Amino acid sequence: MSGQALRIATFNLESLGDEELTARIAVLRPPLVRLRADILCLQEVNGQRAARGRERRLAALSALISETRYAGYQIISTLTIEGHPADRHNLVILSRLPIVGHAQIKHDFVERPLYRAATASPRSDHPEPIEWERPLLHAKIAVEATSLHVINLHLRAPLAAPVAGQKLGPFSWRTAGGWAEGFFLAAVKRAGQALEARVLIERLLDADPNALVVVAGDLNADIYEVPLRILRAEHGDVGNAALLPRVLSPVENVIPEARRFTVLHHGRRLMLDHLLVSAKLRTYLTYAESLNEDLPDEVDTVAQGAVRGSFHAPLLAEFALSSSISLP
Repeated sequence: MSGQALRIATFNLESLGDEELTARIAVLRPPLVRLRADILCLQEVNGQRAARGRERRLAALSALISETRYAGYQIISTLTIEGHPADRHNLVILSRLPIVGHAQIKHDFVERPLYRAATASPRSDHPEPIEWERPLLHAKIAVEATSLHVINLHLRAPLAAPVAGQKLGPFSWRTAGGWAEGFFLAAVKRAGQALEARVLIERLLDADPNALVVVAGDLNADIYEVPLRILRAEHGDVGNAALLPRVLSPVENVIPEARRFTVLHHGRRLMLDHLLVSAKLRTYLTYAESLNEDLPDEVDTVAQGAVRGSFHAPLLAEFALSSSISLP
């Protein structure tokens, strides 16, 4: 497979909704156009109601992509149990190529772990289930005579989860121990989401060891943290050379180190958004880029009260595929 390029990108749109939508579109649309992605994975796409009592639609997203190449793409998103987008933080995949199957997965492969909080007040008499924040979105996309599996994933942020009787306010805790337990619970949720994605990857590779798989999204962790180690399953961790074909590689490794970041946090450059690719797909990787030239610092910008675009830079990867894929 060589010749034409397939471009895959991920972008956290930072709670795209209807507040100041015109101003946000003016900032968000140019990088989307610049990506020229064939497959685009988005996180934090909010749903809107056309009228009171009506089901939510992705109206803000439709406005954002109007008059762009993406307006004609096939679109899938995570849905509520009623079959409509949620009010906040939907995952969305847009594809120029045919989506031949898709599913959202949440506790389908990994059961809710049971845990009894140590610092809760009052303390529960029994363990209670820990549930992930959101599902993952899996799409099977037709590419030549094979398929590409795209997993759009948004892991929980490393912010302490609520513990009964321990919160004084949204960002204030009654005790340090309560905060520590909440932070522990957040880590369990984030690692659990990553584990469920890894179980899905194992099933895909069991069915086809040469499967083309990409995990895209805001993973709220760098490549050395636990969630990424779970997803990548590197040889140094699993200690079995026979499992090397199951390693997922981060495409950002081909980006110069000085440009290898997708978030600025009080001056610190962080790589929190990732495209992780299976061994077979890695052989076709030719290029990767983080569009971070104009990325605002999330701490300084919030302090100034001027949020227009996103605190995440889009991440793009290009793969050399056969000319039988007709790319405009």
